[in-house]
Amino acid sequence: MALPLLPIPGIPLPKQQQSFPSTIRRRATTVTAELQTAAVRTGGIDYQFPSVDAPTHKVTVHDRQRGIVHEFVVPEDQYILHTAESQNITLPFACRHGCCTSCAVRIKNGQIRQPEALGISAELKDKGYALLCVGFPTSDVEVETQDEDEVYWLQFGRYFARGPVERDDYALELAMADE
Repeated sequence: MALPLLPIPGIPLPKQQQSFPSTIRRRATTVTAELQTAAVRTGGIDYQFPSVDAPTHKVTVHDRQRGIVHEFVVPEDQYILHTAESQNITLPFACRHGCCTSCAVRIKNGQIRQPEALGISAELKDKGYALLCVGFPTSDVEVETQDEDEVYWLQFGRYFARGPVERDDYALELAMADE
């Protein structure tokens, strides 16, 4: 399908050609696809576009909630969660910005660099916790998913005088009904 030319005041339209040539349309489609791909790969302040020469590391994720073990390769300059998703591997997540604990894991072996992980404290990082959405592997790594509430309790539990917060399913149902 040919795209129509839009008239620009003061510039006459050519008589023979009333649409863009197919080569221009194909180029525009290619550029659009490249921009969309770049937008998907963008990250935070420490993010760099993936390099062809970046070392890769084997990442093993033990998904406790689903009883599945995932193994995949991640370049050192890409987020673990993004790479898993690009390989059709489903892992828990919510914010994708390192601000919550939905994608929290406990590192069993290896190392993860996570300069943007705001959702967990330095204390939990020192205990071996990481966030997959903003984590870069720096070696082969083996991790185990954690229950979000469990990580939240480890981080903030000392601030609650009566123990863990009880979940009110009725209030949750009411809140969901409002949406």
